[in-house]
Amino acid sequence: MQRASCRPNGLDIAYLDTAPDASQRPVVLLLHGFPDESSMWTPQLEALHARGFRAVAPDIRGYGASALTRRVADSRLDAVVDDLVGLIDHLGAATADVAGHDWGAIFAWALAAKHPERVKRLAVLSVGHPNAYARAGIEQSLRAWYALMFQVPGLAERLLPLGDWRLLRGGMTAHPDADSVRAQMQRPGRLRAALNVYRANALALLRGGLPAVQADTLGIYSRADAFLTRRQMEQSKHHVRGRWRYVERPGGHWMPIEQPEAIAELLIDHFTADPD
Repeated sequence: MQRASCRPNGLDIAYLDTAPDASQRPVVLLLHGFPDESSMWTPQLEALHARGFRAVAPDIRGYGASALTRRVADSRLDAVVDDLVGLIDHLGAATADVAGHDWGAIFAWALAAKHPERVKRLAVLSVGHPNAYARAGIEQSLRAWYALMFQVPGLAERLLPLGDWRLLRGGMTAHPDADSVRAQMQRPGRLRAALNVYRANALALLRGGLPAVQADTLGIYSRADAFLTRRQMEQSKHHVRGRWRYVERPGGHWMPIEQPEAIAELLIDHFTADPD
């Protein structure tokens, strides 16, 4: 596995690539969310590579080793989607299978909705279609209370580091690699760049309006997710024009890290399934 980078839209986008010299392999993109980075997908990258895929996981702009974003507008959904299309082009692929977790799931939904010709199959973990999320009711709104705090410029930047990052650690008690995440957020400018994903997109997504996706889609929800309700994932079936498959798993929000083998197998099954 190698780390490389490309510059699709004026910003360096770093990515992990399991087969940089194997352009004939079908491409799978694995997209991380907040506050993670591409390395969270390492077990799935290796498993997909072993099954013949060229598995690639980018650091979303502003995260990990990708270029730091400074303006809220730099983190808009359309900008991230353009990066992903540019990455697929850079890899020399016409299409890709795409999986995403947390905000990575939102980016995956948006990529499939806005560029259906580039996404063969879609897998989304934890977060359902944004239109289903927007209509998921008061329970979902209460679980996402922190997103409101993130909207206030400077507030989360002041509060999260207090008491040795107590608030962040409290929200990540189930995260298997919380210390590494905290170290990433302590790098200059990285916390603000990560929070800007919420500031640039959360309110717009709540208004709905993202088209349905055409790709066959696997939705995976974990029953002990503290941040997301079952309803917002289940109701995503109404926003999928291809085949829809829904799977529930035990465990908490960070499924790819908590249960890497099970998630890898689900992705492999979905991305190797024969179309109808």
